[in-house]
Amino acid sequence: MKLDRCVVACALAFASASALCQPTSPVTAVVADTLIQLYGHLDLSIDSATKGIKNPAADGRMGWQPDISSNLSYFGVRGSREVAPALRAVFQFETQVDVSATPGPSVNSASSDASVKGALASRNSYLGLAGGWGAVKVGKTDAPYKLSTARMDPFSATVGDYNSIMGNTGGDNRAEFDTRLSHAIWYESPNMGGFRVDALYAPGQNRSSDNSGVASGEPVCTGGNTATGVLTAAGTGSCEDGSFGNAYSVAGVYDAGPLYVTAAYERHKEVNRLGDETGGLAPAGSVGVVDESALKAGVQYRLPTKTTLNAIVERMRRPAPNPAFNERQRNGFWLAATQTLGDRDDLNLGWAHAGKTPGDPGTGPIDNKANMYTAGYKHHFDRRTNWYAVYARQVNHTGAHYDLGASGHGITTDCHDAAGSCFPGTTLQALSVGMQYNF
Repeated sequence: MKLDRCVVACALAFASASALCQPTSPVTAVVADTLIQLYGHLDLSIDSATKGIKNPAADGRMGWQPDISSNLSYFGVRGSREVAPALRAVFQFETQVDVSATPGPSVNSASSDASVKGALASRNSYLGLAGGWGAVKVGKTDAPYKLSTARMDPFSATVGDYNSIMGNTGGDNRAEFDTRLSHAIWYESPNMGGFRVDALYAPGQNRSSDNSGVASGEPVCTGGNTATGVLTAAGTGSCEDGSFGNAYSVAGVYDAGPLYVTAAYERHKEVNRLGDETGGLAPAGSVGVVDESALKAGVQYRLPTKTTLNAIVERMRRPAPNPAFNERQRNGFWLAATQTLGDRDDLNLGWAHAGKTPGDPGTGPIDNKANMYTAGYKHHFDRRTNWYAVYARQVNHTGAHYDLGASGHGITTDCHDAAGSCFPGTTLQALSVGMQYNF
């Protein structure tokens, strides 16, 4: 009976949204002592991108190609109710909305995430308890490491998303340290004079001793990599391109007035990179199964001139057995600025740099630095709706293969040709014009 009343209340909320919510608030309904919110974000863009591959051996079209992308469009429901004095039960389930594409596993390249995103509760979803002491939640969520600097990327989910380099250890379409961690438990502290701390633990749930199997209760390999080969009864023998066991993530934040400062750390236990040793790509025993970690610090400051400055430094580490074949250890940084023009317009600029790694699985030591340059303009029709234009240019040095649009943009542009072969050292470019609507 309560469920029926909830549905009716939500329907009434839609019919009289102006009376129940502010312009940037989700639709809200109150049923007895339960608060329920419906919210969403739509982001569609028209893009044109080129991989910049000029090698005659490449298969397919390498020039400019138009695309229409859904980006990070999503819909969610969250709610809470008081279960004891000063104690609330809280929940949320959220799903990606593939507005312009058909839901299903991505097949853009061999390094794409094979999970189905357009499925109920595919995004941050949880059940937990909250009070004046903070909140404890269980489910899946963007890791504290990821969330700590998310506000410093004015190009989030566009072709210029900073995760083409930041949090991205080796390039391609996965930013291993800009991740959503499944089967996790985490704590969110209250605001303590501008300070707060978030900490998360996710058990690996992997019966394989080297994390080469799919985690218990999960449809794909940990880390978002594509399963290869045929699974055994135990689910082993397929996850050798970044699958890991236990994960730990923590972030501390100070947020007061115009200043925002954060530091974050994340560790993935026993990351399986044995796929880099197959087929003679790297010598046996040179890459192995070892921990990978990332540490970063960021500062954001708003000037009286309506200028917002952002700076992030990041250090990623993997103690591989043979450094000459280790492409997962490097330093990097991100610099960005947003200048507000009038009341409704923003001009955004960004620069991400990936430092050289000790080596590469295919070549040994090589120049694999990269620089991504971005520029964008955004016009706000109101607090809910805007349109934007973004240009991004990824300049890869000889051995680098960083992409454009990782971890959020609907369609990524990477080093692979139509046959799946990677051609490093190219300059990728993309132009995108899109619209966002929030409710």
